[in-house]
Parts: sequence; C-alpha cells; structure tokens
Amino acid sequence: MASLIPKPLGKIAHILLVIGGLNWGLAIVNLNLVAMIADATSPILGTLIYALAGISAIISVIDIATAK
Repeated sequence: MASLIPKPLGKIAHILLVIGGLNWGLAIVNLNLVAMIADATSPILGTLIYALAGISAIISVIDIATAK
C-alpha cells in the first residue's frame, strides 16, 4: 500500500519533527529555540510553531503507518 501523504508534505513534516526534536534536546542545556524566536517576533508565532510540530507528528505517523 502506498503512503496517503504526498512526498513533499511528508518531507516538510519530517523536517519540522527534526527541528522540534532538536528544540527538545536543547532543553537539556536550558535553551528553548521556539521561545527565543517567539520573543523576538510575536507570541503567536511560538504557538504556531508548536502547532505545526504537532501536526507534523500526526502526518508522520500516518506516513509511516501507510508506507510499504
């Protein structure tokens, strides 16, 4: 069965997941890239980044579950 997710969308989702994972990993040294970006621009941007990371996780789960 082929994946239900188009390849470009899957790649974007995977990239966002890597960025989210790196952000979580940097929390070990008390560094939050999303907060730094959001503080420099607007608070809504931080919420948007977290929402995109969550949506990317859902897309990646579907992509993995439906891949051959």
